[in-house]
Amino acid sequence: MLRRFSTHFIAFFLCFCILFQNTLSIYATEDTTPAPESSDSLNLSASSAILMEASTGTVLYEKNSTAVLPPASITKIMTLLLIFDALETGQIHLEDSVTVSEYAASMGGSQVFLEAGETQTVDTMIKCIAVSSANDACVAMSEYICGSEQAFVEKMNERAKGLGMNSTNFVNCNGLDTDGHVSSALDVALMSRELITKYPEIIDYTTIWMDTIIHSTKRGNSEFGLANTNKFLKMYEYATGLKTGSTSLAKYCVSTTASRDEIDLIAVIMAAPDTKTRFQEAVTLMNYGYSICKLYKDDNTDKLPQVPVTFGIQDTVSCQYEEPFNYLDVSGADISGIQKEIQMKETHQAPIVQGEIAGKAVYSLNGKEIGSVNIVYADSVKKMQFTDCLQKIFKQYGLSK
Repeated sequence: MLRRFSTHFIAFFLCFCILFQNTLSIYATEDTTPAPESSDSLNLSASSAILMEASTGTVLYEKNSTAVLPPASITKIMTLLLIFDALETGQIHLEDSVTVSEYAASMGGSQVFLEAGETQTVDTMIKCIAVSSANDACVAMSEYICGSEQAFVEKMNERAKGLGMNSTNFVNCNGLDTDGHVSSALDVALMSRELITKYPEIIDYTTIWMDTIIHSTKRGNSEFGLANTNKFLKMYEYATGLKTGSTSLAKYCVSTTASRDEIDLIAVIMAAPDTKTRFQEAVTLMNYGYSICKLYKDDNTDKLPQVPVTFGIQDTVSCQYEEPFNYLDVSGADISGIQKEIQMKETHQAPIVQGEIAGKAVYSLNGKEIGSVNIVYADSVKKMQFTDCLQKIFKQYGLSK
């Protein structure tokens, strides 16, 4: 009997072990990794948003930033960019007189009620676009620069492509709802960055709160008030612009810019549910950005020593930095410890072409490289010919006249 009990006990024990092993196996293969949080840490209600630092283009925050959406009047950022491009090249001038066409005067939506045949200066037209989001002024300027709005829009799309705005297609110059007229928060940030970094004078217009223009028509002169559509200017101490937009399809959009402690930020909100929300959420993004950002800037204005040239008609050549250096830190590191090291080529042999790379300035923090800037030749140096060599020898021994 004892023998029979021992046999049953061993069988029971073996079954228990097998069952326990299988149970452990089930729990061992079960995925216990917590699911990633999908909630927006800033709790933005807008469909799409992005926060970008302007000098480096660093994206600090994004929410559905590449979603393709109607941009409404923030389209006018590209319109303003092309206007300033034309000013830079000398194609147009601020004091030029622009005549309003019947087509431009017929624009609905946001406008300053320009009349057909009325003339305004380019400077006034920019003010109307930047402050009052004037659709009529946009079309008038597009026709003045390119002859037609259609030709201007082609240039808008070409410029967008050059900036890497891959989600954008412009159909008009003012942002009125039209099939196929789309952009994204990322693309809006890219064109905003180009505008404020290449043409910082735009801030002279985008920070105007209220102003007036004079309509001169057949009926005489009349004063018209301009009021800035961008309430962000009054909500944020460091605000510098930039552009609002709203339509039934686009809902409420804004591209805001601010400058604090030499750091320029761009916050884009698209498809917010109401006008108050778009500005509040832009403020939220700005506060977040300035809480984590520290910017190191080196304008690279220090003079570099001349470097020796071999086989050249000149013994030395000047060098210069290709550009300034900016480094954005969001980790809380002590950026005062950033060091710069000049690294030059071992030899500089003629012929030397102005603008070619002679070396680089390497920046490091805590022993780790964080970036570099090319050092280029400031002048060209021709290769020495036989006659140049003779002339140099004669001059060295006082034999030349």
